[in-house]
Amino acid sequence: MNPEAYDIPARFKRLNDDAAEDHIGPFFYCPTESGAEAAFRPGAHNVNGLGTVHGGVLMTFIDYTLCVAAVCRTGLPCVTVSLNSEFVGPGAEGALLLGLGEVTRMTRSLVFTRGEIRSGDDVLLTASAVVKLIRQ
Repeated sequence: MNPEAYDIPARFKRLNDDAAEDHIGPFFYCPTESGAEAAFRPGAHNVNGLGTVHGGVLMTFIDYTLCVAAVCRTGLPCVTVSLNSEFVGPGAEGALLLGLGEVTRMTRSLVFTRGEIRSGDDVLLTASAVVKLIRQ
């Protein structure tokens, strides 16, 4: 999947094949110094009965954002242990949503993250998560 096909800036790329994320999104990411930035352009299948982006879709996107921040900082895959989120505002179909994720603390097996989803200057959701690193 090419980010330009979804009108996502070219600096973003896919993390890997994930059928659920591709079905809901697709989502794309770009590493940052403190974690990662993620991008997503919601379609008609992502909105609720009110015509705004469904809260479950926003939670899936922030989960992706915070996990990819951990992956970018550690180079290791991870799974979510806990995710706390606060809904701040509605998202619109077709708008470019940016997820900003940063790593705040790391141990040998856990990564603590925080972030937000924005649409332009508007914050839609804030969140924090703990993810477990998968060492193979």
